[in-house]
Amino acid sequence: MQHFSDAQVRELLPSPAESIDLMREALIALANGEGSVVPKTQVTHDVGGDTADGFANAMPASWPERGLLGIKWVTITPSNPPQGRPMTGGIMVLSDGATGANRCTMDAGELTALRTAAVTGATLALDDRPITFIGAGVQARSHARVIDALAARDREQGRTARGPLTLWARRTEALTEFEQWAAEHVPDLEIRTTTDRAAAVRDAGVIVSGLPIGLRGSELDPAEIQADATVLPLDYASVAGRAVAQRASLAADDPEQFETLRAMKLGTDYPQATAYTGEWLQKGRPDGLVVVQNLGSAMGDLLIADAVARAAGI
Repeated sequence: MQHFSDAQVRELLPSPAESIDLMREALIALANGEGSVVPKTQVTHDVGGDTADGFANAMPASWPERGLLGIKWVTITPSNPPQGRPMTGGIMVLSDGATGANRCTMDAGELTALRTAAVTGATLALDDRPITFIGAGVQARSHARVIDALAARDREQGRTARGPLTLWARRTEALTEFEQWAAEHVPDLEIRTTTDRAAAVRDAGVIVSGLPIGLRGSELDPAEIQADATVLPLDYASVAGRAVAQRASLAADDPEQFETLRAMKLGTDYPQATAYTGEWLQKGRPDGLVVVQNLGSAMGDLLIADAVARAAGI
């Protein structure tokens, strides 16, 4: 059975635009009950350090009508980045949905980075206003690629291109590194950077947060943001805390999974999700403030992994 390293996966991944379309399919499939997924099974590791405890998830999924079957084992280790190691790792096992035979395995780092950003990209169909991204890590770059793809699609279809993308980080060095990367990789995307978080979120229609999972003390005050903002947290409640969520309509990619994690990750007073993200994509965004908790469903990983395998001729 063939295994693909992260470097090989990077070369085989679908384009950001193709990935956005795949994640829209995945979100709608979840909402319509077309696939089979279960809440993530989680264990902790790397406990007792200065950062949040690490954890690992087992994430199986199948889509019988498409003959798709697979499972991702993903690790999140918050103590890694200060040591120069990636925070996210793991492996994806892809099987044949008809026979159960294994098709291939692949490292999960690159796959997860693209899937996470592409889910955001699909969700941005709900709101085309200017975007602020909170954080300057790996996901900032993945999201810039996806937003650039959306802007290119806008131009192709004769619409005003998506943007600008405002990036906030505490350190000016991180912003400078991002600007240098963006000039090479997404030169057509209008990007603004700032160390002033209040200014970054004040005028943003959409706020995407990609801070370290488990970070405390970075929650937004509802008074800081627009009353009808769209908040897309990648980091559970590091930014979209209960004060914001309790005033918002709340959706999740998989509300059942969200409910199994809500008390542990967010607290019992954090509100429940009342809709699937895929429902809103089909019916439209509700009025007012909204929070979309896309936790990362294995359905999205399965579609990206299948695209990688097909690109390799498997």
